[in-house]
Amino acid sequence: MTDADEPRPSEPLTRLLREDLDPLSVAELDARIAALTGEIARCESKKNAAVSHRANADALFKK
Repeated sequence: MTDADEPRPSEPLTRLLREDLDPLSVAELDARIAALTGEIARCESKKNAAVSHRANADALFKK
């Protein structure tokens, strides 16, 4: 990954990844994991829809 590919330090995802987890309790960590798991599922769903949309467009224009 080049420097241009890395997220800027001010971006929310970068801040999230660098957040200190030491002060969090087990319950807070469980809640964080659940929220992040939900966000991963949401991102995967969006990605799958985009891939499907692209495949449908490619199939349409190749005919």
